Amino acid sequence: MQLENFKVFADLVETKSFSKAAKINHITQSAVSQQARAMERNFKTLLIDRSQKQFQLTREGMRIYETSKEILHQYDKLLSELQEMKKVISGTIRISTIYSIGLHELPPFIKRFLHDYPSVNVRIEYRRSNLVYEDILHNSVDFGLVAFPVKTRQVEMLPFRNDRLVLITHPAHPLAKRSSITLDDLVGQKFIGFDPDIPTRKAVDQIFRDGKMEIEPVMEFDNIETVKRAVEIDHGVSIVPQATVQQEAKQGTLAVVQFAGKEFTRPLAILHRKGRVLTPAMKKFVETLTHQSGGKPAAKSVADE
Repeated sequence: MQLENFKVFADLVETKSFSKAAKINHITQSAVSQQARAMERNFKTLLIDRSQKQFQLTREGMRIYETSKEILHQYDKLLSELQEMKKVISGTIRISTIYSIGLHELPPFIKRFLHDYPSVNVRIEYRRSNLVYEDILHNSVDFGLVAFPVKTRQVEMLPFRNDRLVLITHPAHPLAKRSSITLDDLVGQKFIGFDPDIPTRKAVDQIFRDGKMEIEPVMEFDNIETVKRAVEIDHGVSIVPQATVQQEAKQGTLAVVQFAGKEFTRPLAILHRKGRVLTPAMKKFVETLTHQSGGKPAAKSVADE
């Protein structure tokens, strides 16, 4: 048995999908099936209960999975220790992030990191929030970046920074002239929101509930860029993270208005699988994000429960 066999088998068990295990390991679905059967021949026992409709391991399969994880963990630990002994900072870091963080928060940190550690490659995938968690749980990536992090048993969460939530309007909108507003000023306004399953939308809904307000969006979108475009053509107003509209505010295509009295924020977090061995490059990446952040440190916020 080679290390690759244990890796593919462990990924298959954790994803419960031949296609997903194939994607993670950059091989074909048929190759995953062949490797699983090769392990069964090698250990002379069935590992997968093929009589069940859903993916399910036999008792022997579960034992081999547990040992596979131990073998892979020790191997990753050895590689990391050897790199640290040689003071080597290299390799590839795979990141899964929501669009707003990947496009507006991450770039300056990536630029600094690659300047300091040019031998490291960084690969970024843009995903919806729920898929970022899935990527972490399936070991498809090394780190995830999300807003309003949700506690998950197998996921470690590290505070990244806090975004201030602001109101954006068309520059000619009456509220654009105000230095600040209150929630009550939004009554009667056409409101543009995110899709209901987006964490920022859930947080904004909670803000309205806490303010005893009933505001139904006239439009809903699944990403920040489309929300901004709708406000730019004066179809309504919206509440978004301030970091995502800095360019438009500078260009004068959007007006940004702060909330008076109470500050609403959006916490961001770095995710990785619990128990995962972090290579020297991964540790330096976390240090870059957490120690050199130009924004506010993460703190308790409106939806940080």
